[in-house]
Amino acid sequence: MAYSAEISRTSPTAILFLLDQSASMQEPFGGAEQRGDAAPSKARVLADVVNRLLQNLILRCAKEDGVRDYFYVGVIGYGERVQPLIRPAEGYRVAGELVPISHLAERPLRLEERLKKVPDGKGGFVERRVKFPVWFDPYAKNGTPMCQALDLAASMVRTWIDLHPHSFPPIVINITDGEATDGDPLRYAQQLRSFATDDGETLLFNVHLSSSEEPAVELPASVEELPRDEYALLLFQMSSVLPFTMRAAAEQEGYRVTMDTRGFVFNADPVALVRFLEIGTRPSTLR
Repeated sequence: MAYSAEISRTSPTAILFLLDQSASMQEPFGGAEQRGDAAPSKARVLADVVNRLLQNLILRCAKEDGVRDYFYVGVIGYGERVQPLIRPAEGYRVAGELVPISHLAERPLRLEERLKKVPDGKGGFVERRVKFPVWFDPYAKNGTPMCQALDLAASMVRTWIDLHPHSFPPIVINITDGEATDGDPLRYAQQLRSFATDDGETLLFNVHLSSSEEPAVELPASVEELPRDEYALLLFQMSSVLPFTMRAAAEQEGYRVTMDTRGFVFNADPVALVRFLEIGTRPSTLR
């Protein structure tokens, strides 16, 4: 069965994030301005969410003997420039610019001190100062060169697959708040998804960040579940069907899923974004 390869240090998988860094990411999530909220920008929320997710991926790979390289990770930003936002240490060469998770653990850009609410043991919460690793900062400028980002992702994924032909296929998660400004991304998405290991084709998931107060459409299985929006249809067509392990994770989170459910969220607020990233980064069994 496809998408069933066990993940181990000798047979890792890859997770690559594509982050929209266009000018519109300076705006808050939909509805915040109308409510008069002093809300952070989409760029800030996205950077915090993905930095926290990278930390969680490291914790999932942490064992008594250290952080095991179950995952190779990459982050591409696309806006004023299209470029990797995390890189291997100087002098260390890796396949396709994807960084082993142990190297990521050792080399955050910096450690920040932040307040976190933790249980007080009496049914309430107290704020405590915690160390928060940051690998990249928010940025928002210019257009949305999504096609270039998908093309760079395809090159990185293809190089990685050449070295790991039997592994669980790479997972690519594209997070954006607007339409591509450099062409039709569907062709580039199809090319990216065509690269495959013995265990299946590359998985491409898409999250559209909310610019309105309309409710999110999460994990649709058919076009009938989408709003009447050509861009929603395009992102749906670009997105892979969820494999079994991720459908099971989605069901545990309370979603209704079918064999046709796709890794796609339209009009996501911060809660929907975090919820999907937890599902989309749980590929298979870690050994």
